[in-house]
Amino acid sequence: MKTQRFILILATLFVTLPGFGQDKKVGGPCEGCEAIHESSVPFANLQAVVKLPDATWEGKKPLGINGVVYKADGKTPAPDVVIYIYHTDETGHYTAKTGAQGWEKRHGSIRGWMKTNEKGEYKFVTLRPAPYPGHSDPAHIHVTIKEPGLNEYYIDEYLFDDDPRLTADQRQKLENRAGSGILKLKDVGTMYKAERNIYLGKNIPNYPTNQ
Repeated sequence: MKTQRFILILATLFVTLPGFGQDKKVGGPCEGCEAIHESSVPFANLQAVVKLPDATWEGKKPLGINGVVYKADGKTPAPDVVIYIYHTDETGHYTAKTGAQGWEKRHGSIRGWMKTNEKGEYKFVTLRPAPYPGHSDPAHIHVTIKEPGLNEYYIDEYLFDDDPRLTADQRQKLENRAGSGILKLKDVGTMYKAERNIYLGKNIPNYPTNQ
């Protein structure tokens, strides 16, 4: 009994010691970032491509966004990085389905999860969101990421280069967390396409230098 108790105490100490059994905290405060854990699909089973609930070609021209996530060196692709996105609908509201639970009540039901493949690639398809009614904020897509060994944290929102609300002053104030999130859309006929690469650790507070 004493031996078993000693082993249990040791195991508990290792789990609670820094660097054991917990993710390193980076990125600073992030309200709602924990929503990334509400995925109905286990992280291990997430795909690199996701179609958000609003995506449709019926009388619409959807938006496809793709890119590569790179490690802190800026050139090595980063696999197994979970990406969570959400945005307003075409009226500028975060509309949740009836019976929504957790952060879906705040973030709305237009949200999705994906995980980068072995080449660091990701892609999602949705409809272009509208800005908040009666506000000066440009239209945007929120994004949270979770990479192995670190806690979840937010990066710069996806913004649209052709949005008149995205003023020069606002562009100057962007933090460029994980690189620029400003999208330049290309009309390819049946849909719009844009690319954003993500650079892990760039302008992220407390990011470890050995990642």
